[in-house]
Amino acid sequence: QVQLEESGGGLVQPGGSLRLTCAASGRIYSSSYMAWFRQTPGPEREFVAGIRWGAGTTYYEDSVKGRFTVSTDKAKNTMYLQMNSLSPEDTAVYYCAVDRHGYTRQPRDMDYWGKGTLVTVSS
Repeated sequence: QVQLEESGGGLVQPGGSLRLTCAASGRIYSSSYMAWFRQTPGPEREFVAGIRWGAGTTYYEDSVKGRFTVSTDKAKNTMYLQMNSLSPEDTAVYYCAVDRHGYTRQPRDMDYWGKGTLVTVSS
């Protein structure tokens, strides 16, 4: 069993930066994959970025490439999302998630979820 807790959300002006943190409790295996998703009012969660826990390979949704960076600190069992050059279109609830088996961009494939942290980009 893995429990996830996001933090770091808040209100930021357009062009600003935030760093989100996802703290995991429980065993994260080298075969696991961790990802960030986001959700605006609507039924679907959108893939944002992901990272293979063991190899460190990273993946990004096209609209965030060059602006967001996903990373991990294995000693702390933690994943981060550094978000730069934020725009109002990035406003959403951001969730972290774990898949025990590997890379995916599909929310339905993820095994564990946090409760989310709200990011609001507004002047």
